[in-house]
Amino acid sequence: MKPLVVLCTWPADQDPLPAARSLVERRLAACVNVVPGLRSVYAWQGEIHTDAEILLLIKTSAQRYATLEDALRRLHPYELPEIVGIPIEKGLPGYLRWMMEQTDTSME
Repeated sequence: MKPLVVLCTWPADQDPLPAARSLVERRLAACVNVVPGLRSVYAWQGEIHTDAEILLLIKTSAQRYATLEDALRRLHPYELPEIVGIPIEKGLPGYLRWMMEQTDTSME
Protein backbone atom coordinates (compact mmCIF):
# COMPACT_ATOMS: atom_id res chain seq x y z
CA MET A 1 0.00 0.00 0.00
CA LYS A 2 1.16 3.48 -0.84
CA PRO A 3 0.39 6.47 1.38
CA LEU A 4 -1.37 9.50 -0.10
CA VAL A 5 -2.23 13.03 0.88
CA VAL A 6 -5.53 14.13 -0.63
CA LEU A 7 -6.19 17.85 -0.99
CA CYS A 8 -9.78 19.01 -0.86
CA THR A 9 -11.07 22.56 -0.56
CA TRP A 10 -14.31 23.29 1.30
CA PRO A 11 -16.41 26.47 1.38
CA ALA A 12 -15.48 28.60 4.40
CA ASP A 13 -19.13 29.20 5.28
CA GLN A 14 -19.80 25.47 5.81
CA ASP A 15 -18.38 23.30 8.58
CA PRO A 16 -16.18 20.48 7.19
CA LEU A 17 -15.73 18.76 10.57
CA PRO A 18 -18.68 16.34 10.23
CA ALA A 19 -17.31 15.18 6.85
CA ALA A 20 -13.76 14.92 8.22
CA ARG A 21 -14.96 12.92 11.20
CA SER A 22 -16.97 10.59 8.94
CA LEU A 23 -13.90 9.88 6.79
CA VAL A 24 -11.83 8.95 9.85
CA GLU A 25 -14.63 6.90 11.44
CA ARG A 26 -15.03 4.91 8.20
CA ARG A 27 -11.25 4.32 8.03
CA LEU A 28 -11.08 6.19 4.72
CA ALA A 29 -8.60 8.59 6.32
CA ALA A 30 -6.09 8.21 9.10
CA CYS A 31 -6.20 11.94 9.79
CA VAL A 32 -7.81 15.04 8.30
CA ASN A 33 -6.18 18.42 8.94
CA VAL A 34 -8.65 21.29 8.63
CA VAL A 35 -6.78 24.44 7.58
CA PRO A 36 -8.89 27.63 7.57
CA GLY A 37 -8.02 30.94 5.96
CA LEU A 38 -7.52 29.83 2.36
CA ARG A 39 -8.34 32.24 -0.48
CA SER A 40 -8.88 30.61 -3.86
CA VAL A 41 -8.90 32.35 -7.24
CA TYR A 42 -10.21 30.20 -10.08
CA ALA A 43 -12.18 30.22 -13.31
CA TRP A 44 -15.58 28.51 -13.21
CA GLN A 45 -18.28 28.58 -15.88
CA GLY A 46 -16.66 31.49 -17.71
CA GLU A 47 -16.14 33.73 -14.67
CA ILE A 48 -13.21 34.41 -12.36
CA HIS A 49 -14.07 33.73 -8.71
CA THR A 50 -12.29 34.61 -5.48
CA ASP A 51 -13.62 32.63 -2.55
CA ALA A 52 -12.82 31.98 1.08
CA GLU A 53 -12.21 28.27 1.56
CA ILE A 54 -10.89 25.73 4.02
CA LEU A 55 -8.24 23.25 2.96
CA LEU A 56 -8.60 19.64 4.04
CA LEU A 57 -5.35 17.65 4.10
CA ILE A 58 -6.50 14.05 4.15
CA LYS A 59 -4.01 11.29 4.94
CA THR A 60 -5.00 7.95 3.43
CA SER A 61 -3.72 5.02 1.37
CA ALA A 62 -3.87 4.45 -2.37
CA GLN A 63 -5.99 1.37 -1.61
CA ARG A 64 -8.71 3.54 -0.02
CA TYR A 65 -8.58 6.41 -2.54
CA ALA A 66 -11.52 5.38 -4.75
CA THR A 67 -13.85 4.87 -1.79
CA LEU A 68 -12.61 8.11 -0.20
CA GLU A 69 -13.23 10.02 -3.42
CA ASP A 70 -16.75 8.62 -3.67
CA ALA A 71 -17.49 9.55 -0.05
CA LEU A 72 -16.13 13.08 -0.52
CA ARG A 73 -18.26 13.60 -3.62
CA ARG A 74 -21.36 12.59 -1.65
CA LEU A 75 -20.47 14.74 1.39
CA HIS A 76 -19.19 17.80 -0.46
CA PRO A 77 -21.42 20.81 -1.16
CA TYR A 78 -19.69 21.74 -4.46
CA GLU A 79 -20.88 20.47 -7.83
CA LEU A 80 -17.26 19.74 -8.79
CA PRO A 81 -15.08 19.55 -5.67
CA GLU A 82 -11.32 19.69 -5.72
CA ILE A 83 -10.14 16.18 -4.83
CA VAL A 84 -6.47 15.64 -5.67
CA GLY A 85 -4.38 12.70 -4.46
CA ILE A 86 -0.62 13.17 -4.11
CA PRO A 87 1.61 10.16 -3.40
CA ILE A 88 3.86 10.43 -0.38
CA GLU A 89 7.37 9.49 -1.48
CA LYS A 90 9.14 9.97 1.84
CA GLY A 91 8.08 10.26 5.47
CA LEU A 92 8.77 9.17 9.00
CA PRO A 93 8.43 5.37 8.76
CA GLY A 94 6.46 5.03 11.99
CA TYR A 95 3.97 7.71 10.93
CA LEU A 96 3.48 6.18 7.48
CA ARG A 97 2.98 2.76 9.07
CA TRP A 98 0.35 4.28 11.40
CA MET A 99 -1.42 5.83 8.38
CA MET A 100 -1.56 2.47 6.65
CA GLU A 101 -2.83 0.73 9.80
CA GLN A 102 -5.61 3.30 10.25
CA THR A 103 -6.85 2.84 6.67
CA ASP A 104 -6.42 -0.93 6.53
CA THR A 105 -9.80 -2.47 5.70
CA SER A 106 -8.87 -5.77 7.32
CA MET A 107 -8.89 -3.95 10.68
CA GLU A 108 -12.63 -3.19 10.42
